[in-house]
Amino acid sequence: MLKKTISAVLTSVCLWLTGAASAQTSPPLPPNEKQQVLWTKLEKSILDVDRNLDGVMGVAIVDLTDGHKYLLHANEVFAQASSIKICVLAELYRRAQQGKVKLTDLYTVNAADLVQDSDIMGGLTPGVTQITLRDLATMMVAVSDNSATNVLIDRVGMDNVNAFLKAQGLRDTKLRRKMMDLKAAGEGRENVSTPNEMLSLLEALYRGQILNKEMTADFFKVLSTHKESFIPRDLPEDLKIANKPGELEGVRNDSGVVFVDKRPYILCVMTGYLRHERDGEEAISSISLAAWRMFDRLARASEYGRVISPGNSSR
Repeated sequence: MLKKTISAVLTSVCLWLTGAASAQTSPPLPPNEKQQVLWTKLEKSILDVDRNLDGVMGVAIVDLTDGHKYLLHANEVFAQASSIKICVLAELYRRAQQGKVKLTDLYTVNAADLVQDSDIMGGLTPGVTQITLRDLATMMVAVSDNSATNVLIDRVGMDNVNAFLKAQGLRDTKLRRKMMDLKAAGEGRENVSTPNEMLSLLEALYRGQILNKEMTADFFKVLSTHKESFIPRDLPEDLKIANKPGELEGVRNDSGVVFVDKRPYILCVMTGYLRHERDGEEAISSISLAAWRMFDRLARASEYGRVISPGNSSR
């Protein structure tokens, strides 16, 4: 009896010691939980940027590999400025796919179409120079040429753009005016969207849910034309980024797909009520860099978190 009692006590003590040791040592995190730690740290970086910004900011990010999202004020409606041109480009390619227009259709430059901030169109010869709709699209994206944009809006139809957006379930994304229509803007007819809706549009395009494979590839080729913008500002120069920034007084935006090899993602950052527009630009670039650093590591890491850089032969 005594032996049994002593044995039971020793067993209890061993179990208690084992439990105490377990309480002090956390079990290994499965891969998805380890990656969640990185997402939590990215969130902290974004919140720090938001806290220090003298203005209002919305952010939407999606990992195109596993669908994980991060949203901050992502359903708030923001003025889009030139970022709305993503919607015009999408409708142009959709109508081209349907055979209603051809990307090779020619447009003859017309002086009546010229508006401010048309760096390329303004230098062409009215009544003589002919360019394709795809050329106009490239000008709209690469240098944000407003005259080229307005010609495309006329060609595809503003109502058709909005009908397309509505059909995609984007209730807050609206093309309400042409570029540089200050009267319409003064009347409150602003081009608007939300970070979450612009993300949804880009994701649907990326996944081939709107355009066929050929049209999707060319759409993103045009949208990735090199341009001065905020998402790519501090990222590697050889990284493909299909984005369109937007600038208005008190407003800075940028939305796009970042084609990190093996880990592409979408980033949409919108700001308003900015006291200093440069602060908005820097906020977008800071968030973009933080997001890229995370996705780049995820792309190059094993499930255990070991990161392997190209050309690294270390053991």
